[in-house]
Amino acid sequence: MNKFVWYSPDLQLFAAEAVQGKKIMYLFRILSKASTTDAMAMAFVTENERSKSKDVEATATKDGSILTPGAAEGEITATAILAANDTMADELEDALDNDELIEIWEVNLAKPAETDGKFKGRYFQGYLTEFALSSSAEEHAEYETTFKVNGAGVKGDVSVSEEQQKVAEYVLADTKKTGA
Repeated sequence: MNKFVWYSPDLQLFAAEAVQGKKIMYLFRILSKASTTDAMAMAFVTENERSKSKDVEATATKDGSILTPGAAEGEITATAILAANDTMADELEDALDNDELIEIWEVNLAKPAETDGKFKGRYFQGYLTEFALSSSAEEHAEYETTFKVNGAGVKGDVSVSEEQQKVAEYVLADTKKTGA
């Protein structure tokens, strides 16, 4: 049995460039509120995932199977601890109940774009298809969401305000008073 072992002395270079999960953030907005509301990030996100899948149909022939790919389906999931003053969970649950189209931005904060305040990312539109709120006696209450997206999304540069970035990670605060 042949074994292939890959080794590179430059392997540490790849590790230095690895993207931490907290650098990938998602912003959401109900499409009908696009003219009045900025996109918002979920507070206290513990996990996000984006996945794509595609069914392939096989047709038997005398020479073997011929495969025909179907349309790709995309899904984005998010899990967050419920904050006491969280309005996002209520908005998303209402959007599910009212079949509202939702805009979703996936942003890689580790990849700044050439324009200040912008980062490399993707834009999607889709529907919230699952919403679950769990609250055990020993853990924080959390909510889980599943979005099905239309199409494949579009790559581009995404504007992310400092306030939106603060939701993704703590920012150093200075020791001087912050205002009145």
